[in-house]
Formats: sequence, structure tokens, C-alpha cells
Amino acid sequence: MDNISEQQPIKLGPIRIPIDSDLVTDADEEIFLLYSNLQSTNSHIDSSGNFRGLGHVDSRQDTLSIKFELKGSVTPDGSYSSSAGSNSKRGKQASKKGKIKKKDKTVEIELVQDKTALRSRKGDTGSVVWKASIDFAQLILQQIYTCSSYSLLDPELLKKSHVLELGSGTGLLLLALSSYVGHYTATDIEPLTPLIRKNVSLNFPGWPTLAPGAPGSNVSVAALDWQELQASSPAQRLKNYTFSAPPSCSSLSSPNSTDPPGPLPIDLLLIVDCIYHPALLPSLLTTIAHLTTPGHTSVLVVSELRAEDVMREFLEGWLGMEGGWVVRRVGNSSEGEGEKKTALGNPYVMWTGWREAA
Repeated sequence: MDNISEQQPIKLGPIRIPIDSDLVTDADEEIFLLYSNLQSTNSHIDSSGNFRGLGHVDSRQDTLSIKFELKGSVTPDGSYSSSAGSNSKRGKQASKKGKIKKKDKTVEIELVQDKTALRSRKGDTGSVVWKASIDFAQLILQQIYTCSSYSLLDPELLKKSHVLELGSGTGLLLLALSSYVGHYTATDIEPLTPLIRKNVSLNFPGWPTLAPGAPGSNVSVAALDWQELQASSPAQRLKNYTFSAPPSCSSLSSPNSTDPPGPLPIDLLLIVDCIYHPALLPSLLTTIAHLTTPGHTSVLVVSELRAEDVMREFLEGWLGMEGGWVVRRVGNSSEGEGEKKTALGNPYVMWTGWREAA
């Protein structure tokens, strides 16, 4: 693996790849490094000192209240509006120094789970909340809130982006991140879409008939079965599996594009904790290839490190796909906390994917 030598992050769509990220070219080497490092840590213990188990939060509860505690920091004046009023003494002092102090903030999301489906519906793992989604959302929300220069996602480009998530489950990431994106499309198998819609309506009352600009008005929920997509012909895929953002989400398209105006392709394909069953890997990879536009769509894969052979099979398949994929493991620019934390550490891995236009 070659270490990225540039002093500035590599920008691929809304993703900013840290300078200490590694190019991944060999699946065996990558998996060996990841799991050797994993074994040297107490990754089976969570931040509260409890056994992590499979990785779900609490499959016994019908409803969960998820809280994200965001730490304030001193940020450049003008990046965000000051929590101190502009006419207040404290606000004027902050402006003179060119800095503002943001207060700590709590973001709370109410989520309904379907604990019965987890036990009774074969293959259903998305009906409950998993820790990977919470940890990823905490990381991104903290980075955006503090205007961190270490932020994995560029906040300005994210506001103009169409983000499509695979395997959305309960819809937690949609609810946590949609306020910061141009348009957010959550997808999962058909039996799970009612649960996602229920949670969207619970947190964005009035959805899906909200006025433009209202929180939640930029959210779509759609059924997407990877295995059905894989079994479809190319013509059927184009007809039945196209998820375009509205024309208003247009700023990431090439300004020199000669394409006619209309809905745009996906800017960021988000895949969080979807690598767990070997039988689903071929269809997941086919779905990734179908939904990405070369030279336009960035892919971000976040996964808890569980079965080593499954992770290796996924990575081998991804690196072996046609199209000249470039895969990198996201580095952690500093092993710090809060706004200086670029990526999730153990027991997770974060990979980015990109393929150049022909």
C-alpha cells in the first residue's frame, strides 16, 4: 500500500480523503492489517465498558431515543452564526477576535424499531438500530458542527449533493444527516420501507407533503432489493433502479456538461454496516456498480469488522470489478478526539471508492 503524500486532503465529490489514508490494492494484505490491529485492542468492549455483542443497540425496545452530544469549540467567525447575539458584549468580543465560541449541543432522534421482524423475518437485520450507524453519525455531526478542518465530508459540497444510502434500516442516518445534504434518498428492501417512512414522519411531522425548505422536505424513501437488481437485465435496471435527485440539487454536475437539463445522478453512495452475509455480497457489488457514475459518484463504505472471510470476499470483489476502481482506507489524520478525529477507529473500517470516467 502506498501512503498518500499530498499535504491537502484528496477531494472526490463531497468526500475529503485525509492525507494519511492508504491506497488499497491487495485484499489479503488489507484484511491482515485490519484484523491484526483489531486483535491488539479491546474492540469487543464499547465506550461504556460493556460487551458489544453483534453490534445492535437494544433489540428489546420498541422505541429508542438516540442522543448525539456535540461539543462546542472556537470556530472562524462567519462560518456559522454565533450562539451569542451579534449585539451582545460577548458576541462583539468574539467578532473582534475573528472567532466565535459554539456552545455544546444535543441532537435527539426518536426511532421506532420492529423487534418482532428481527426474529421472525428471515434475513431481516435492518429493523433495529445498530451501533455503527450511531458512531458514524456522531462522527459526522461533530465534524460539521465545529467546522472541523478534519471533516471527512465537505459541508459546502454536501449541501448541494444527492446522497443515496443502501441498507438504511430504521432510517437513523437519514434523520441525523439529511439537514446537511441537498437531497437524501434512503433505500432498503420493500418490507422495511414502512418502518423508515414511519420514523421520517415521526421526526419530520407532515412528511412527505412538507413545503420546500422545511426540515425533511429533501428526503425520499425507496425500495431497493440488491438481489432483484442483480437478477434484472440491463434494460430493467435502467428502468426500475434509477434514483435521481430533483433538478434543484444540481451544483455538483460539471458546469461544462452538454447533457440536457434534468434530474442528476448520485453524488455520494453511502453504505454503512451492510457487509455481513456472504450470499449478499455479489448483489451488493452489482448494486454499487449500477448506481455509481464514473467520474461523478463517490462511494463511502463503513463496516464493523466481524467475519474476516466475509470482509475479504467483499474487498476482493470490489477491487476486481470492471471500471478501474480506486479504493482507499480512510486514515485518522490524528488519533485525537472530537473535531480532530477524521475516521472511526476499531472495530470499524472506512473505505472510499471512486472510478474515473472513460
